[in-house]
Amino acid sequence: MPDPIPSLLDALRSALGPAGLLTDPADTAAYAEDWRRLYQGHARAVIRPSDTAQVATAMRLCAEAGVPVVPQGGNTSMVGGATPDADGSEVVLSLARLNRVREVDARDLTMTLEAGVTLKAAQDSAAASGCLLGLSISSEGSAQIGGVLATNAGGNNTVRYGNARDLVLGLEVVLADGSVWNGLRRLRKDNTGYALRQLFVGSEGTLGIITAAVLKLAPRPRETAVALCAAASPEAALALFGRFQAYDPGAIQAFEYMSGQGMGFVLRHIPGAVLPLARPADHYVLVELATPRQDGGLRAGLEAVLEAALESGLIADAAIAESDAQRAAIWRLREEHSEAQKREGASVKNDVSVPVSAVPDFIAAATAACAALMPGIRAVPFGHLGDGNIHFNLEQPEGADPAWFLAQDHAIMDTVNAVVRRFDGSFSAEHGVGRLKPYMMPAWRGGAELETMRRIKAALDPRGLLNPGKVLP
Repeated sequence: MPDPIPSLLDALRSALGPAGLLTDPADTAAYAEDWRRLYQGHARAVIRPSDTAQVATAMRLCAEAGVPVVPQGGNTSMVGGATPDADGSEVVLSLARLNRVREVDARDLTMTLEAGVTLKAAQDSAAASGCLLGLSISSEGSAQIGGVLATNAGGNNTVRYGNARDLVLGLEVVLADGSVWNGLRRLRKDNTGYALRQLFVGSEGTLGIITAAVLKLAPRPRETAVALCAAASPEAALALFGRFQAYDPGAIQAFEYMSGQGMGFVLRHIPGAVLPLARPADHYVLVELATPRQDGGLRAGLEAVLEAALESGLIADAAIAESDAQRAAIWRLREEHSEAQKREGASVKNDVSVPVSAVPDFIAAATAACAALMPGIRAVPFGHLGDGNIHFNLEQPEGADPAWFLAQDHAIMDTVNAVVRRFDGSFSAEHGVGRLKPYMMPAWRGGAELETMRRIKAALDPRGLLNPGKVLP
């Protein structure tokens, strides 16, 4: 059977122009490897459309040629969700050139923007109009809106604003055959049949390619207060969260847990990272409060809650940010956890969620289970305690061979997930399924649920050309 790609490339080059197509291996290599370097693929070409019409044209041409397409945003997936196969049968479609913020409406509290806009650029655009885009993730400087929505990213502020899908009012999507669904509606209420936008959010590019979105904004906070605390235990951290909820649940913008092990890696490997406490601790909490109210009294409230927590023994110490620079320095200790673990050695990452009330028991049980599986393994739990999403990562034993350790990744993930299941949790809280975890789907989402997903995929992408090998086993 003749190779369809050469003639496809000629058609794409003619339709998109020289800037719209990369074929030199030196140019395509960066698009073929994931951020964690778990997957090294081979892209015969990288399609770089400049607008929705060009995306539609590219998809129509690929569909006619029967060539699979891997949509890609900022390529920050933690589960290989945007990496092509190694056999060269797939092409990558990058959304990076669709990078316009079309409109910010401060009265409507909405933003209309294209898929290639980075999350940080979207945040800055909202802030320039006196608004806040509530979504915040560690990779926001490179993660693009299309990928953020396609994976239903969560992040630091989920406890206040929800996941990505909670911020979506409307979408524009190019389907597998090249047709375009324009659902860029700014309505807060629109009860007219199936909510198609929610079908594409979280679908990881397997049902359609998001090219633009309308997102909800919030009033920009007038006051923010941030503190880093040395907690007595995960149970104490959860109790502290309860105290802040009792103080004002609407003021909590983020509530993050970090282990002493993970903080130690950050202090060891990240230049300029400094612990603003008198001494290291076994457990840490980062709390951020925010309010759009003038004279909201957040600082006084933060101090009052922390003073009571000190007196009761929930925390041993706390540092409150006195400036934007100090706030950024405290947040850096949290945000650099993934990079610090990479520099420490090989790690197996588990993005899991359990009910918020079960987080301390889960951490204890999963730590014990992994220690029994592999003596010397180092547990590095951290993440969004306020919404029950813990990144339960495991670092290789000191001195172990990294390749040997990574070869045990399925056994390690299965050990952690067996504990997650005991607490009625999920094996994927915010990173998605990608290429890494489809094998888990039958056990966790089997029966009618998985069969319904397959029927939806078959209806929207009957030839399986969109992001093959992702999500569904």
